[in-house]
Amino acid sequence: MPKKFSLFMPIFATVVALSLPSAGFAQEAKPVYYWVSHGSPTDPVWTYFLQGAEQWAKDTGHEVRTSFHSGDVPSQQEAVRAAISAKARGIVTSTPDPGSLTKVIAEAHAAGIPVIIMNTEDKTSGRDAYVGGDNVAIGHRWAQYLVDHGFVKKGDFVWTPVEVPGATYGVLETQGIDSVFGPLGVTHEITEAKLDQAEIITRMSEYLTANRGKIKAIIGLGDLVTGSIKRVFDQVGVKAGEIPVVGWGNSPDTAQEILDGYVNAAMWQDPQATSYMALSMAAMAASGIPPGFDISVGTLYEKDKAATYLKIMQGSGKK
Repeated sequence: MPKKFSLFMPIFATVVALSLPSAGFAQEAKPVYYWVSHGSPTDPVWTYFLQGAEQWAKDTGHEVRTSFHSGDVPSQQEAVRAAISAKARGIVTSTPDPGSLTKVIAEAHAAGIPVIIMNTEDKTSGRDAYVGGDNVAIGHRWAQYLVDHGFVKKGDFVWTPVEVPGATYGVLETQGIDSVFGPLGVTHEITEAKLDQAEIITRMSEYLTANRGKIKAIIGLGDLVTGSIKRVFDQVGVKAGEIPVVGWGNSPDTAQEILDGYVNAAMWQDPQATSYMALSMAAMAASGIPPGFDISVGTLYEKDKAATYLKIMQGSGKK
């Protein structure tokens, strides 16, 4: 605490005494929140998630410190610990792998900091709330879409490429897919596509070339994968619509692929809204109002709605 000064001291000393606490109050008046992503800054969907966090900071006047960790679990754990050390008012984070953040979330709670998980759920992590899609339900919807439209039947093979095998989102989506395909006798294989766009195209093209004869449909378990379908098909010589494709649809590439007939249906995740609402829930929890609910987002869109979502992702038009 600043020392008390006598009224008889020089004027400049009084000015110093008054200015010091006011500077401290100015710093304390701006709460700091942390927004931590397991994704890559080059992944198109995470650009939209980041926009939501930036808009929330602008609208509320709060500081939001953001970081990307590209699937590096130790790095993300340290980012959460940095937030704890900085006495963050709230933490919003995605989960790279099931159970990977359970310990640091407990550390945050011990420090009185609420933690909201976005994008990738981990119910056993101890988080205060979740904002995002139900990845198990999403995987189920993709598989059911292929079945309902007659694209796959018993004994068929479906290719399910993903950027990071074992990551939370892919694990949960696969559970949903298996719940539909398992009883029907439809098989599928997960292959790694990596997080680099050029490598994704190379790996997917090689796999498609080697297995084209048995692939009856494709489910893209990530945005970079689904957004690469046209490039891969064109490189391998597969015509638009020749192989049914469903998957994530949070990139302009995928929305355009739907309009062009390369992808049949894709899931829009409401990424900007997800970040915005997750930070709002963190602020609410920090104010002593416990979130006794989760927020579910996401909708499957086809060609008739693709132009709408394309405009949203290009920064024009409203949902």
